[in-house]
Amino acid sequence: MLVAAAVCPCPPLLVPDVAAGAAPELDTARAACTDALGVLAAARPDRLVVVGPADQSGRGPHPEGARGTFHGFGVDLDVRLGGNGARTPEGPAGSGPVEGADRPLPPSLAVAAWLLGRTNWSDAPVEGLGVGEPLAAERCIQSGREIAERGERVALLVMGDASACRTLKAPGYLDDRAAGFDAEVAHALGTADVAALKTLDAELAYELKASGRAPWQVLAGAAEGAGLAGALLYEDAPYGVGYVVAAWS
Repeated sequence: MLVAAAVCPCPPLLVPDVAAGAAPELDTARAACTDALGVLAAARPDRLVVVGPADQSGRGPHPEGARGTFHGFGVDLDVRLGGNGARTPEGPAGSGPVEGADRPLPPSLAVAAWLLGRTNWSDAPVEGLGVGEPLAAERCIQSGREIAERGERVALLVMGDASACRTLKAPGYLDDRAAGFDAEVAHALGTADVAALKTLDAELAYELKASGRAPWQVLAGAAEGAGLAGALLYEDAPYGVGYVVAAWS
């Protein structure tokens, strides 16, 4: 059963080494992510699942200890998912290889691993799930239901960005629909509105380059019947991209 969730944006710029001179611009967002992870820790889950957008090579499960890197962003920085020793890429002694251990973490999960490392997360085993942008809402929701059934106290760290079309200099240029879409998303995440997340317009999300749509709908499936309350900790659009941080408990 889902007992808590944290929603965070996933730009590599969230990592100060990647942002370099621009790092202070996201200090408030980083602080909000730390607060959201604190909510997860306070819930004392017996399992943490990190869900984030991924391209084809990064889709599917990623075990605890799986490695990610920011070398592609010009930074000599590697990360590992989790790290409490409960499960390594090689698996427990005598168990053989773990599915997904030979694949690097997609960028969204690498950012999550950095966040977890920054907060010294070690309270529960961690696993990752890379979700493809085209995944239909029904399949996202079903995946979330299955995640919630994996333990008595499951927590989710959900990575994803809102629209990338808020300004003329945004990656997707300016789209007049972006601000309204982001406001809808922020309200749904901030109030733990499962029904609203389930009905997000997948086509519009794609057109607005909102990478979080599928992960948010995984969250919606996991949260069915959990009765969690939400709190919006951060909402802004630096660089023309919508970033939302929320905590559910």
